[in-house]
Amino acid sequence: MKSIVLPLPHTTINMKGRVLKGIAGFYYVHTDQGLYECKAKGIFRKQKVKIIPGDYVEIEILSWEERTGNIESLVPRKNQLIRPLVSNVEQAMVIFAASNPKPNFNLLDRLLLLMKEQEVSVLLVFNKCDLISLEEQQELQNIYKKCGSKIFFTSSSRGEGLEDLKAELSGKTTVLAGPSGVGKSTTMNLLQDEVQMETGDVSEKIARGKHTTRHAELIVLEQDTYIVDTPGFSSLYSLDIEKEQLREYYEEFKPYNNSCRFLGCIHHKEPDCKIKSLVEQGEISLIRYENYLQILQEIKEKKKY
Repeated sequence: MKSIVLPLPHTTINMKGRVLKGIAGFYYVHTDQGLYECKAKGIFRKQKVKIIPGDYVEIEILSWEERTGNIESLVPRKNQLIRPLVSNVEQAMVIFAASNPKPNFNLLDRLLLLMKEQEVSVLLVFNKCDLISLEEQQELQNIYKKCGSKIFFTSSSRGEGLEDLKAELSGKTTVLAGPSGVGKSTTMNLLQDEVQMETGDVSEKIARGKHTTRHAELIVLEQDTYIVDTPGFSSLYSLDIEKEQLREYYEEFKPYNNSCRFLGCIHHKEPDCKIKSLVEQGEISLIRYENYLQILQEIKEKKKY
């Protein structure tokens, strides 16, 4: 733990940090000197600027002993996700169980599309790989090998496959997503075995549940390495795109989107469709294609109303 140098009396000290979480008007800011509980100055409210998890901010220290401060300014965001609401994210880690429960491929594809829509790369993790055979693992690999995501097979119960995953997280901010029962909590605990965040009074305030929240929260793994925990971020959703756009979200379709008989083919009922031909040949996953058709139909239905 770093020592804190107290300022001279009547001096104002400003410090830079990162917002981990916001609850009921309080923001918890991680800095080189520890964690501070802060309020945002009125100028943010007047300008209708909302501070969100992931924001880099400058704070004015009000009390070193109580670790309190005011947020003075906001560093411009390099990006902002809407679902979940968080800023300055490099990638997402989507976790599903390889078995028990079996993967919900439809939900998995929707989460991949959600991240694609927000231009965030994905680490696709199949946990509980100790429960399946090598042949079953290869089947999962074959389904998603062309989806554009890096694929990892882990066993949180055995601590297997986590070192390679950790290497991908280092120095980045990663959004975590996936359904319940897939080993997310265990994986998170194993990834946090060397957490740097202090466990002082303010940290306890976050943990004790004085204010409950279902919003995103950043967890510090190491210097400049964060995981964004996103409670409830696993439900089905509708993409806000046109049906003609959906094909562009499938990496395995992209090389062939202009190889069909009709320009602008959406790979459904059109004749001489290259994508349908590749599905029949086993070059493109039938599971991925069937999910594509289901989501395509939902987009069509939504546009009727």
